[in-house]
This record gives sequence, C-alpha cells and structure tokens, in this order.
Amino acid sequence: MGYNDVGVVILAAGKGTRMKSDIAKVLHKVGGQCMVVHVIECARKISPDNVHVVVGHQAHKVKREINKFFKVKFAMQEQLLGTGDAVKAAIPGLKSDIKYVVVLCGDVPLIQENTLINMVEEHKKKQAKLSVLAIDLEDPTGYGRIVQDELNHMICIKEEADANETEKKIKKINTGIYCFDKKFLISVVDEIRPENSQAEYYLTDAVEIAQKRHEKIVVITMDDPGQVIGVNTLEELEKAEYLIQQHGK
Repeated sequence: MGYNDVGVVILAAGKGTRMKSDIAKVLHKVGGQCMVVHVIECARKISPDNVHVVVGHQAHKVKREINKFFKVKFAMQEQLLGTGDAVKAAIPGLKSDIKYVVVLCGDVPLIQENTLINMVEEHKKKQAKLSVLAIDLEDPTGYGRIVQDELNHMICIKEEADANETEKKIKKINTGIYCFDKKFLISVVDEIRPENSQAEYYLTDAVEIAQKRHEKIVVITMDDPGQVIGVNTLEELEKAEYLIQQHGK
C-alpha cells in the first residue's frame, strides 16, 4: 500500500561518533544489510516514489550503497547542524502534490510498514499539523521526553541534556519519527533556532512552535519498543541484530 500524497524524509547525515568506527553510522549492518537500506525498504512501502534521503557525513559512500538497491532522491546537509537543518535540506525536493511528510531516522532498521501506516492514518483522521510517534520505556535515560499537561496535551519534547529532574522521570519518550502537514513543516523549519546546549537546530522544537500557534499536535504511542530502537552504539547494534534474527525480518 502506498500513498501518493505522502513524502518520506530519512535523516542519514550523522557521523555516529559513539559507534567508535570510521564507517558512517547508517552504513553499519544489521541482518546483513545496512541500517539505512532497511529504513528505505520500509519507507518505500508507504511512499513508493517520494523517498528523500538526507546525506552529509561520508555522503558519497552512503549514496553509493543506497543506489545499489533503490532509486531515491538525495538532499545534502552541508554542515551537521541538527535534525531541523537536515529536514530543511530536503524540503526543496518535495513535489507540490505532497501534503504530508513522514520523517524517519536512518538508524531505526527495525521500523515496520504497519507502524508508519498507522501513524499517517491517525494524523490524517485527526487533521493534525504534527504527529509524534512515542513509546513508554521503563528506563527512558538518554531519550527526549514527551512533556504533557494534565489533559495529556503535548507541551514539548525535552532532550535529556536540557531536561530538569522532574522531566527526566517521564517515561514517555520521543522515537524521532514524525508525520507533518507539509505546509506547517515548511513554515516551522524557518522558525527553529539553535538555542540549546548543543547549539543545533532541533526538529523537536516544532512542537513548541505548534503549541504557540495553537495548532493540533497528536502523540501516537506504540507498544513495540523493538521497532524503534535507534542504533547509536555497538551495544545497540548487537541488540538490533538479535531482534532482527528473532523476527526474521
């Protein structure tokens, strides 16, 4: 099943310094295949002709590997200034008939088609400007927390480095997977500012911008943490490898 009105942007520009390797992060293999190839394979199921991959670190190697398997569109992130900046690089390539944009990370090799379809359907049904895929984790350390008010309306996403003690206790975390209304996304990336401890343009700031504009934000909580495990370390790579063998994906 594919959508004609959905474009997918896959963020694959990062270095992945915690992998302690010279290979670009998304080129590490899980189940005999580069992580980013798994992600594209899933993305193409929901958007066969509109997959955009943002490359940066070792761009030519990443492109070469992807081109062996798929024909996708590439966008170049010249400087690694964060997720907001990465998405901005892909926007000019989105066709005019795209109404919704799914943002995926190149390091979530276990993501499944049904999860993305679910998110897009929910996003459309609720006429949201931004939908965030979340998960509840017993140990949320290291992840961006989803901060909600007493009515469960989303307030913001706080990265670990910027979170206070109360926020660090929140178990609902951001998976880094989103669905945007395209017009909203285009207006938002220009408003994001690098005012955080990393001095980067965080895509997560889109939540606060949507809040200020009183736009509709939806949190979609899924129940399979294995699918959204981001691979940042060799330990996580091993875990993903184990899970892929279990599922025979």
